[in-house]
Amino acid sequence: MYEISVREDVTLISLHDSPAHIERIASVFQKIADEGINVDMISQTPPNGQHSDLSFTVDGEDFGVILRVCAELRETNPELKISVSSGNCKISVLDPQMNETPGYAAKVLSAAAQAHSDIRMVTTSECDISILVVQADLDSTVQMIRAAL
Repeated sequence: MYEISVREDVTLISLHDSPAHIERIASVFQKIADEGINVDMISQTPPNGQHSDLSFTVDGEDFGVILRVCAELRETNPELKISVSSGNCKISVLDPQMNETPGYAAKVLSAAAQAHSDIRMVTTSECDISILVVQADLDSTVQMIRAAL
């Protein structure tokens, strides 16, 4: 049996043209941890040469601090492009049988499409699919996912 959980007031940070070296990536997350900020969803695109895009989410209450951290990252890496999107919601679908059920992601994402959701990010594990949507799409997206599952 599946569970749906929701977390509101989530900020999405995307670092475009970020160095793809694991040491640099680790240092980004260490700098964030040093500020006492918890990182939740993380997604990285495959490297394109020496760079990739790295996105992650933090609680909205950390907005001011994460902006300062991003400014510090730009000081050491001026070609880094940063985008910030606040006011998002994380919808997580958890089902221990997910890894044995073909089409689970298709159902969740099709339901979000039927709700015309503005999906900002998707992350998965063996038993969890999490999508980040704008606040305005929260209720309709959850409703459509429940109907689909």
